Amino acid sequence: MYIYLRKLYELTASDDLAGFLGGMALLEDGKPTDPAVWADWISSLEEAKADKL
Repeated sequence: MYIYLRKLYELTASDDLAGFLGGMALLEDGKPTDPAVWADWISSLEEAKADKL
C-alpha cells in the first residue's frame, strides 16, 4: 500500500498524501514513524478479511 500511495503522490504532489506517507515511513527498527499507523493497518486488515464480498 505504501508503494501505491507513494506513486500516487508522485503523480499528484498532494500535501495530504505527503503527510500521510510521512507517518507511514518505516524507522530503522521497522516500525512506522507514527505508532498509530500500525494499529490502524491491523484493524483495516481484520475488517477486510471479515468482509465477505
